[in-house]
Amino acid sequence: MTIKDLENFRTVCEKRSITKAARLLYITPQGLSKSIKNLESELHTQLLNRTTQGISLTETGDYLYQHLPDFLDSYYDIYTNIQKIQQTQNREIDLLSAYGILRLVSPECITDFRTNHPEITLRYREYPDKQVERLFREKEGNVAFTIGPSEPDGFHDFHAIKLESFAIKLLVNRNHPLSQKQYIEITDLKNQPLYLESSDFYIHHLIVEKCKAAGFSPNIVFETSGFSLCHKMVRKNKGISVVVDFVFDDMGDDSMVLLPFCDGNYEWTTYMLTRKDKDISPDILLFQKHVVKWMKNMKQEQR
Repeated sequence: MTIKDLENFRTVCEKRSITKAARLLYITPQGLSKSIKNLESELHTQLLNRTTQGISLTETGDYLYQHLPDFLDSYYDIYTNIQKIQQTQNREIDLLSAYGILRLVSPECITDFRTNHPEITLRYREYPDKQVERLFREKEGNVAFTIGPSEPDGFHDFHAIKLESFAIKLLVNRNHPLSQKQYIEITDLKNQPLYLESSDFYIHHLIVEKCKAAGFSPNIVFETSGFSLCHKMVRKNKGISVVVDFVFDDMGDDSMVLLPFCDGNYEWTTYMLTRKDKDISPDILLFQKHVVKWMKNMKQEQR
């Protein structure tokens, strides 16, 4: 039994559905069911009644669910305080970053901080952006670079600094019929074979939600854990994809064209997140100021 198993169980209870909970947790229904069974095995009791109509809590399952909030709150308070003590003593920046953002912020920003502050250990780990958010909410890391909508509504429980925004555009082969258009609407994607990054990425959710709002489901032929396959399949004219400007610029491939959307807001916005702690580490504040200053200087140089 792990804390993650308990968190998974709480989400299942709240959603009253394995499928809905799995979607929210970004894991498979099979993986979530295994997590619940691990919990039941450890506690030697059945927590859920499973029927063709759905799930319901057993008496012991309801008891566990009612007592979980206090238990998990206490656990995370203890865990967070231990991490604070350790990171303050060790003078450590533990950075979680969504794929692509370090390329935007630039490795020079990180190396410059390390050079100017050799007494501070800076380590970083990269994940898909939705995983970064989940891990940061689970108290992993003390700084996070992630991606979200143009307004940080989903980050209200963190201190969120907007770093930069980029337009999400449609990527098509020059020989594709859509390449003749100057602008694109989301309905142009209907029935088109779409190569898209998986649900671990913000860009996936934005496109799927835009399509559903327009009254159709996108024809996603393949979901990837990175953009390279999308790029490859568009280059072969096997389908279309979506991408942000600076990733396209890095490709240096004139066999494809980038088309802007004209029917709404399609933005890929990067944020730096820290926790709203009264006693936030001075080293974290120092790193925060360093990144903000670096981004400001970089924008001025690009003008």
